[in-house]
Amino acid sequence: MNMKKVLDLSSGDSHNAGLKPITFVRQVIAGCLYPSLLQSDALPSDARLRAQMLLRHFDGGSIGSYTDSCGSMYVRNTIAESISLRDGGVPSSPEQVFITVETQRGLMVMMRLLCQSEGVSAVMIPDPAPHTLARLLERMGVVPVPYRLQEQCGWSVERAELNRAIQASRGRCSPRAIYISNPGDPTGHVQSRESIEDVIRFAADEELFLLVNEVYQNTVFADGSEFVSYKRVLAEMGAPYTESVQLASLHSLSNGIMGECGFRTGYMELVNVDQAVMLYTEVLLTGDLCPPVIGQIALDVMSDPPHPGEPSYFLYTQEVASRLMTLKCNVSRAVEVINDLPGFSCLSVQSGIFIYPHLTLPHSAVTHAQSVGLLYSRRLLEDQGVCVGFSEDHTHSRSCCHFSLHGYNCVNFYRILQHESALNRRQVKSSGSLIGTDDVTAARRSVSF
Repeated sequence: MNMKKVLDLSSGDSHNAGLKPITFVRQVIAGCLYPSLLQSDALPSDARLRAQMLLRHFDGGSIGSYTDSCGSMYVRNTIAESISLRDGGVPSSPEQVFITVETQRGLMVMMRLLCQSEGVSAVMIPDPAPHTLARLLERMGVVPVPYRLQEQCGWSVERAELNRAIQASRGRCSPRAIYISNPGDPTGHVQSRESIEDVIRFAADEELFLLVNEVYQNTVFADGSEFVSYKRVLAEMGAPYTESVQLASLHSLSNGIMGECGFRTGYMELVNVDQAVMLYTEVLLTGDLCPPVIGQIALDVMSDPPHPGEPSYFLYTQEVASRLMTLKCNVSRAVEVINDLPGFSCLSVQSGIFIYPHLTLPHSAVTHAQSVGLLYSRRLLEDQGVCVGFSEDHTHSRSCCHFSLHGYNCVNFYRILQHESALNRRQVKSSGSLIGTDDVTAARRSVSF
């Protein structure tokens, strides 16, 4: 391979894919980093006021100071208020909000808390799941119990499948929690309120802790789709669920509209968790000293963006709307192109930043030594420097797989089509080309990114 640069379509790094930072976020951070800017008109007045307010709540008036190990109480209060606003007035307490070094750290803490009992601890996880989840469970010594999302039903979570999965685990491990990704990662589906209620009832019946990844909550772009948080549904279900089912909800700067992966900051809200467990959670987080302070500033802005009438409101809302529209157009056009290619199929995407197409090759094109996912991904990387993620652990055929492609990088989708065309000519001569020159030409004409 002789490539000057690898085109990585598997990564969730939106800024690396070309997404620009949101102006108000960087202006507030700039004011906090270099307070002399607050004495001039270099920044809009609302950005200066926000920076001044944040600095007053940091020790020494400087972001160079440590905050509490669970994050600044001022920022945690801002987050709690935003959660309550999002959920139609359902109360949220800053004492139940923990700012963490990304969502992975929050998950690790919860795994340690939940999996201390004797026996083999397990967590139910969706199939497909975020690509980092399996490695995290392995690192924590926790057994995954996969439940299959139903692709033919829009990646739905079915109660019958949850029952099947937990029954199959009996005798070999003890599930302590169920992990949910809503909106789905990498599938891009959005759960309905009815589906969420089914999962909550299942968790209550099986006495499972709910670990809910909601990092793509602000990227819902499909018409008719709406994000509803697990916490809100739980609160509105009433007895016996509202006061008994335990929940950890995770959100992050890295994903969604912000896409600030480099800030490495997220938060976790705990619901219906015993006070002693809350205290132990804080103890476990003390090893981090404190989450990144710049990331906490960005969280404050994400949770409390400019309001109508403020100088930065128009630009902020314009930038957010532009990101959603770009994502929607890129994803919908890419899905359309994919579904016109022989061997490929892809469900419509409702949210998130990934496209998750399915590929089936003739059995004659796949050797016993390798699967279609490895075949395609390796050749794309070696021949053209394109890196794609693939998943085969939820299929039963080595000639089928799913790929994960970053939605903001769909402008580079032509290159993938060209690479796949060359790959097919080389690999499936005996079966005929699945993607030929005519397919690529047609795709070029039908899509204008």
